[in-house]
Amino acid sequence: MQDRFVIAIGRQLGSGGKAVGEAIARRLGIRLYDRQLINLAAEESGFCTEFFERADEKEARRGLSTLIGYLRSPFMDGDSAANNVLSNDALFKIQSDVIRDVAARESCIFVGRCADYILRDDPRCVSVFVTADRADRIERLCRAHGIAPAEAESRMERTDRCRADYYNYYSSRTWGEAATYDLCVNSSVLGVERTAELVLEFAAGKLHTKF
Repeated sequence: MQDRFVIAIGRQLGSGGKAVGEAIARRLGIRLYDRQLINLAAEESGFCTEFFERADEKEARRGLSTLIGYLRSPFMDGDSAANNVLSNDALFKIQSDVIRDVAARESCIFVGRCADYILRDDPRCVSVFVTADRADRIERLCRAHGIAPAEAESRMERTDRCRADYYNYYSSRTWGEAATYDLCVNSSVLGVERTAELVLEFAAGKLHTKF
C-alpha cells in the first residue's frame, strides 16, 4: 500500500503518550496497537498470553535461559516446558514479527514495544518520544489510578527503569534520548490534543504527505 505509514510512540509513564496516540488514531481513523500486540503475538505463536505479559517491556533476561529450557523440556509437559523454553528473547522475536506484519499491511500507531527500532528500516515509519513535566505526570497517574503522589512517583521510576532496560537491551540504543527518535516532545507544553496535532504535522513533513 503506497500511502501506508506508521507512527511509533515511546513514552514516559504518565506523560500522556498513549493518549496522544489515541488522539491521532481517532483523527486519522487508524488503529492503535498497545497491549493488543500481546494478544496478536499469542494468536500468531499459539502460546499463552501470560508468557508475553510476563516479558512485556520488562528487563530482558540474559544468559542460558533458552538453552536450559530446551535441555529440561523433555522431562516436563505442557505449560511448564513452554515456560522454560520461551526466553524473553524468543518472545521479543515473536512480537517483533507481529509488529512487522501489521506495519506491512496497514497504517497504524504502535505504543512502546521497541516498535521504532523494529521498524527502523521502514521509510514510512515516524518515531516519536513523549515526555512531560514531572508534576504533570504525577497528577495524571494519581487521577487515573486513584493513588497518592508518593505511589505515583514510585510507579513512574520503576516503570521507566524497566522500559529503559528493555529498550536499551533489544535496540542497543538509549531509551528517551533525543538522537534515538525523529521527534521528542513535551506534552505538558501543548496538552494532549495539540501535541497530537504537532506530531501529525511533523509526520506529514517527514512522509511528504497530507493528513
